[in-house]
Amino acid sequence: MGALLSRNADCLLWLARYMERIENLARILGVAETFARDRAGRNWLPVVQINADEGRFFARHRIADAHTVPHFYTLDQDNPTSIVSSMRAARENARALRPLISIEMWRQLNRMSTWLGGLSDNAVAPANLSALCTEIKEACQLHQGITEGTFYRDQAHYFYLLGKNLERADQTTRLLDIKYHTLLPRPEDVGSPLDTSHWNALLRAAAGYQAARRVLSGTITPRSVAGFLLFSDSFPRSVILCVRQMDWLLSQVRTRYGLRGGAAAMELLDELRAALTDRTIDDVVNHGLHEFLDWVQQRLMLIFSEIRDAYCLPR
Repeated sequence: MGALLSRNADCLLWLARYMERIENLARILGVAETFARDRAGRNWLPVVQINADEGRFFARHRIADAHTVPHFYTLDQDNPTSIVSSMRAARENARALRPLISIEMWRQLNRMSTWLGGLSDNAVAPANLSALCTEIKEACQLHQGITEGTFYRDQAHYFYLLGKNLERADQTTRLLDIKYHTLLPRPEDVGSPLDTSHWNALLRAAAGYQAARRVLSGTITPRSVAGFLLFSDSFPRSVILCVRQMDWLLSQVRTRYGLRGGAAAMELLDELRAALTDRTIDDVVNHGLHEFLDWVQQRLMLIFSEIRDAYCLPR
């Protein structure tokens, strides 16, 4: 692997991950806001829990509510997992990649960074949060469109896509977990209009509502939505499709460009792909969906670590 790409591979992986993370965090906040409207604001703690931020959050805030959680995950510059912190990190990685990324990518990232950095506390007030989440998602989608249309298709592009698909798979499991496990309704609520509206909101948050309605027969159910987000071969944000994309991308890096290393990551990807291919949603739910999602997240972390060890110089 050339020295130039070795120095930049880590930045490419992280640029893609941060931009995907910003969009998905906006999606999680949006769906949590929808749930909170229906259940008297009791559904903000799960956002903290699925991101494993309890220690950091409760060191600063006494309660998790409609004011503290959105601010913590959107505007808090001292929170490394917030949207503004992720944007700052994305821009820093992009600056290190100026010889590789397009001018259009760089300009749009700068505009987005300036806009997010200038937001006031009022932007995340309950009355404004949904609109802000939509704006953030659209800004991220603009970045993806510009990247698709202008990023030169060489090794750098493959590493960018590896980071994007890995983060997307991880975030899909977290978005699913926030409803299926942490926000599991009371038994009498299952199948109710309220429960169905929440599953529809979850699909909308994952940008999968129209696609799911096209392919899911009958009424939207928890199992059908979970199966769609985990196992759909055609939905861009499904976990199995992201894993297959990563497997193909890593194979191309190793064969098309003859780059050594990555065998351990390939083995882990094969294991994860087999686990997703050999199971049905009934198998997963019967043995514990939350536990399966947690296992997938752990596999993805190991895969990312192996990719970095194989191809990235220490930062």
